[in-house]
Amino acid sequence: MNDRLLILRDLGEIEQELKELVILYEQYFAGVEKREPLKQREHLARRLRHFVNRRIIQTDARFRYQTLAARYHSYSSHWDRILRLIDEGRYDRHTAKLKNASSLAEEPIPTATAADPGDKIYQDLLAARQSCGIAGPPPDPRQVKLFLENQRDKIREKFGDRAVEFRVEIEDGKPKIKVRAKK
Repeated sequence: MNDRLLILRDLGEIEQELKELVILYEQYFAGVEKREPLKQREHLARRLRHFVNRRIIQTDARFRYQTLAARYHSYSSHWDRILRLIDEGRYDRHTAKLKNASSLAEEPIPTATAADPGDKIYQDLLAARQSCGIAGPPPDPRQVKLFLENQRDKIREKFGDRAVEFRVEIEDGKPKIKVRAKK
C-alpha cells in the first residue's frame, strides 16, 4: 500500500475517533457519563501528534490533517472551558430542563366541556398538537377562546353578520386554526 493511502486511512480513523470523542464529552457534560473520557482524548492527541513532524506531500491529505487538528484543538479548548466552569461550580448541566421536558410530556391534557363550540376547537387543537408531537405546555383555554372571539369580530367586520366556523388543520407539521364564513 502506498504512503498516500495509509495517510488517508489514518486520517479517516482519526476523524471517526474525533466524532466519538465529541459524543462522549457531550454525554459527560449532560451527566449521562460519570467520568470524563480522558483516555480517548489522550489517545486521539497522540495520534494527531504523530503527524506533526511527518511530511505530507499530497495537498489534499495535508489539508485534511490540518482541518482535523484545528477541529480537535477547537473542541479541546471548548471542553477545557466547560471543565473549568464545572470546577468553579458555575456550569449548569441542563438536566433539570430534560426532567421538565419529560414531565411535561406525561402531563394529562386539560379537558373542556363540549357545550361551547370554542371548547370543541380547543379539544381539536390539543389533539392536533399531540398528533404533531409538539411538546411543552398546552395553550390556555381562555386564550384560545379570546382568540376565537377576536377572529369572529374581524370576520364580521369584513363579511357582515354571516356565521363563521373554525377548523383546526395541520400545515407544515403545525396545527393552525382556520376561519371561514359559512355559506
